[in-house]
Amino acid sequence: MFYEVALSPKPGLVDRLTNGAHLDMDFYLFIDSILALSPYFSQYLNAGFTHDGEKRDLFSELRKIGQEAETAMFTATKGVNTHKGANFSFAILLGATGLYLQKNQLPFTAADSENILQLSREITQDLLKKDFKYIEKKATLTHGEKLYLLNGATGIRGQAAAGYPALATHLLPYLRQNRQLPREELLLRALVFLMSELEDSNILHRGGEVSLVTLQREMKQLHLANLALPDLKNALIQYDQTLILRNLSPGGAADLLSLGIYFALLEELF
Repeated sequence: MFYEVALSPKPGLVDRLTNGAHLDMDFYLFIDSILALSPYFSQYLNAGFTHDGEKRDLFSELRKIGQEAETAMFTATKGVNTHKGANFSFAILLGATGLYLQKNQLPFTAADSENILQLSREITQDLLKKDFKYIEKKATLTHGEKLYLLNGATGIRGQAAAGYPALATHLLPYLRQNRQLPREELLLRALVFLMSELEDSNILHRGGEVSLVTLQREMKQLHLANLALPDLKNALIQYDQTLILRNLSPGGAADLLSLGIYFALLEELF
């Protein structure tokens, strides 16, 4: 998570250079948020490592820890939602990693990462059914729940329940195939690629489907242009201003990038 927020420039997102399309967040608030969440990461891992029983039963334990972590995050940020989605996903994937470590050891290979993603799918197999079963009767809805009712988008919960296909199919193969690049360049190019492919619920929430399709098209063009690194950075700086004017922030892509970085570190890709 430190790697993700430090990576710059990231269009529409908080980084070392700008606050992106956010008036209530900055780089230092993200640092405070990560520091507040970090003590809970070992708890997620240990919950998986010590779990004995059905995989689906692990989710309720992870969610309980996750709610405590979320409270700590909101206390540190004075109510600003900096990492709610990332905390949710790290709870699941660290829990799945702990479960996997019961019978396996580091360092991991690509096959190990794929097995962990499959475990995350098994852990969350009842998630969508339970979370969305009575959604129409809820008095207060999250952004993700509103999007589900509006157009069926399942957001990060859908990614989790499907075993994070954006990681398995897009981001992790890209990181592996281009691991020879310097770390910063690799992550910047990976973010562009991910933004071109992802159905980002943050973009859908702020701008709707037309904004998402437009962003994907523009990022696809930038990805295919394969600019030299200085030119890529300049293009991203300019696109940051574009997304600020549109009030768009690809937070879903940012969260998935941080998850991709986690697996890249496990696989020792950099």
